[in-house]
Amino acid sequence: MSTYREPIEPSSFITEANRAASETLPFDESTDFADAQRGLLAEPDLPAIPSRTKPERIVWDFAGYDFLDQDLPEGFPTVNPSLLRQGQLTRFAGLFEVTSNESGAIYQVRGYDLSNMTIIKGQSGIVIIDPLASWETAHYALKLYRDTTDDQSPVSAVIYTHSHVDHFGGVRGLFGLEGRDVPDIPFIAPDGFLEHAVSENIYAGPAMGRRASFMYGPQLAKGPCGQVGAGLGLTVSTGEITLIPPNQTITRATATPREQWEAADVIPWRPGLTRLNVDGVRLIFQLTPGAEAPAEMNIYLPSHRALCMAENATHTLHNLLTLRGAQVRDAHAWSKYLTQALQTFAEHTEVEFAQHHWPTWGQENIVTLLSNQRDLYAYLNDQTLRLINQGSTGIEAAEDFQLPATLAEHWYNRGYYGSVSHDVKAVYQRYIGWFDGNPAHLWNYPPTEAGRRYVDAIGGADNLLAKAQQAYDAGDYRWVVELVNHAIFAPSITDEHRGKAKELQAQALTQLGYDAENATWRNFFLTGAKEVLAGPDDTPTQPGVDLVPSLSLEQVFDTLAQGVHGPTAGNEQPEPIALQWHITEPQQEAATTTLRNGALIQVPGKDILVAKPQATITLTRQTLNKILIAAAAPDSTFQSVFNAAVDHGDITVTGDDPTAPSTVFGYLTKPNTSFAIVTP
Repeated sequence: MSTYREPIEPSSFITEANRAASETLPFDESTDFADAQRGLLAEPDLPAIPSRTKPERIVWDFAGYDFLDQDLPEGFPTVNPSLLRQGQLTRFAGLFEVTSNESGAIYQVRGYDLSNMTIIKGQSGIVIIDPLASWETAHYALKLYRDTTDDQSPVSAVIYTHSHVDHFGGVRGLFGLEGRDVPDIPFIAPDGFLEHAVSENIYAGPAMGRRASFMYGPQLAKGPCGQVGAGLGLTVSTGEITLIPPNQTITRATATPREQWEAADVIPWRPGLTRLNVDGVRLIFQLTPGAEAPAEMNIYLPSHRALCMAENATHTLHNLLTLRGAQVRDAHAWSKYLTQALQTFAEHTEVEFAQHHWPTWGQENIVTLLSNQRDLYAYLNDQTLRLINQGSTGIEAAEDFQLPATLAEHWYNRGYYGSVSHDVKAVYQRYIGWFDGNPAHLWNYPPTEAGRRYVDAIGGADNLLAKAQQAYDAGDYRWVVELVNHAIFAPSITDEHRGKAKELQAQALTQLGYDAENATWRNFFLTGAKEVLAGPDDTPTQPGVDLVPSLSLEQVFDTLAQGVHGPTAGNEQPEPIALQWHITEPQQEAATTTLRNGALIQVPGKDILVAKPQATITLTRQTLNKILIAAAAPDSTFQSVFNAAVDHGDITVTGDDPTAPSTVFGYLTKPNTSFAIVTP
C-alpha cells in the first residue's frame, strides 16, 4: 500500500489562482473580525478537550489551529485566501457576551465545536440553546461559562433549535462528565425533532458518518496543506454523542391564539407563532420546517430585543443538500421563512445571533443580512427552475450558474459550507430527481464495469495515464480526476498501473483542494487524496449509543429491518417467521415482527394476518436497549448477543419454535463504517 506524502506542492496554476483571488474581494473590510471578537469575556483555558472515557484521545483541538493566528498578508499558496479568512474568523474561541440589560444577559460559547452554545440567564438557573455536538465539548463549554461568571446556578431548561447532531449531541455534558442524572426540566424542540434526529443518526447514520469524515476532514493534519476548517466552524468534535428526548414540542398546534397574546409584547400577533415563558425568559418561536433542517425553529427574545436565527442565517451560503447526505432542503421555503422573520421581528431587533458564527448588531445591519440571504435562497431556487424549464440538466445548470454581484459581493453569501454548484444541483434534485431525462443515463454501468470499458476504449492504461498526465501538466485537474478514476476502478489493469493512477489522482485531488474556497470541498478533495493512497481509515466511529433509549419501539424495529440481509433471508426462508414481542417495563408495549420475502415487517400490537407466531419474546425495554448497544460492538453479532441474553434469563422465549428469534437475528448485519469511497 502506498504511503501518503505531505505536503504536495501547489502547482503554478493553483498558486496563481489563489494569488488572483486575493485581489478580487474586499480583504480590507474588518467588520467581521471586530464582530467575531466583540464581547469576549474569556478564552479557552486548555489546549485541547480529551475524551471522557479515553483521556489519551483528543475530541477537540484548540492548539492545532494556531497556524491561523499568524499575520498572513500574503496568505498561503495552498489555501484559497477567502477560505483562509473564514478559517481565521471561526478560530476565535471562548465565552462571549452577546447582549445584556436589566432583564439579564445572553452569552455564547463559540469555537468549542462546529456549533455555538447559547446561554441565557433565567430566574432560577440558565437556559441553554443547543448544547454542541458531544458530551465533552458541552461540559467544558459550560465550565468556561461558570468559571468566568461565577454563576453556579443549575441548567433550568434546554432548547434544541433543530435536529442536527451538532445542536443536541452534547446535552448530557450539561449535567457532568460522570453521572447521567437528568433534572426534571423542560427540554424543548421543534415538531419532528426526534423523528429526524433518529433518521440522520440511526437509519442512515453509518453512511452519513463515513461521508462526514470526508466533509469535515478529521483525519487531515491541521495546517495550510490540510484542514483549515469547515466553513460553518472549524470542524465537528469527535466525542460521545448523547440525546435527552424533548418533553415539550413546538408545533403548529401550540401556536398562541390571538386572545392570549400579551399586550406588553413588542411583537404583534401573527399566525403560527408560539409564545412561552421559560424560567422567566420570554420566548417567541417561529417554526421553519424544511429549511436548513427538516425540523427547526427561530427564537425571538423580546426582553433582550434579540433574534436567534438557529442555522437559517449564518455567515456563509448554506447547503441545500449537504455533502454528507441528507434530505434535500427547500430553498423556496427557506426564503419565505426569512421573509417572515424580517416582517415579524426585524424592526424590534437590536442583535441577531445564530448557532454558528458570530452575531450581527444594529437593526440596519440585521435587515441587510437577512434580506440578502433571503434573496440568495430565492435566487438559487427560482433561477434553477428557470433553467430546468429551458431544458438544462442539473450539471449543466450548475456549471455556468452565477450570482448577481449584488449578492456575491457579501462575505456572508460566499460558499464556505454550501456552494452555488451543489446547491443548484440540489434544487434540480428536489424538483426533478436523479435522472436528467437522457436515456443514455438511465442505466449506466457501475464504476468498476465502466472503468474497464473506458480503459479499453482509450487504448489501455498507458494511454489513459499519458492523457491524464497531459491534462495535469495543463492544469486541468477536473479532467485528471475523472480520467484516472476510471483506471482506479477498472479491475483489469495491473498493480503497477493502478499505483501510478493513484499517485496521479492524489496529486490532482490535492491541487483541487488547495484551490477550493468551499471548506467542505477542500476537505473532500484532500481526504480523498489521502485515502486513494493509504486506503480507508479503519478507526471505529463513535456509535451514538445514547440515542438508543430515545428510539420508539417502532424505530427500533425499523432499524433492525434495515440490517436484514434480504437476499439470503429471502432465499433461505420461503415461509414467514412471525415473532410476538412483549415489552414489560417501563411500560407495557407489544409488537409483531414478521420476516417474509427478505423483509422484516412490523405491526404494533397483534398482527391480525398472523394466525399464530412461531415464538413470543418477553423482555424489558432496558434489555432490548442493551442488546442493540452490545450488538454494535465490533466483535459481536445480533444473534450472539440475543442468545446470550436468553441464556442469562433476561429474555423469555416461548412458543412452538423457540429457535425462531435466533434464526431471524442470524440474518441481521451491521453497517460497514469504513467502506471505500475513492477506490473499488
